[in-house]
Amino acid sequence: MNKADTLIVPTTGFLRLKQVLQFIPVGKTAWYAGIKEGRFPKPIQLSARTAVYRAQDIAALIDKISQGQG
Repeated sequence: MNKADTLIVPTTGFLRLKQVLQFIPVGKTAWYAGIKEGRFPKPIQLSARTAVYRAQDIAALIDKISQGQG
């Protein structure tokens, strides 16, 4: 069993980008381009240097991608 098989997306809370990229296999540049294009959810700014993503949004994105809509 590899690391990807043991990861579970939380149902609530927030995820940092490093955590999101464990579930969505793209690089940072592709992730930010996806946000700009509207394919990926926008971050929530907690402070000037801290951005997070809602776990619900990431779970919905994973569902969308797994259904071939991403």
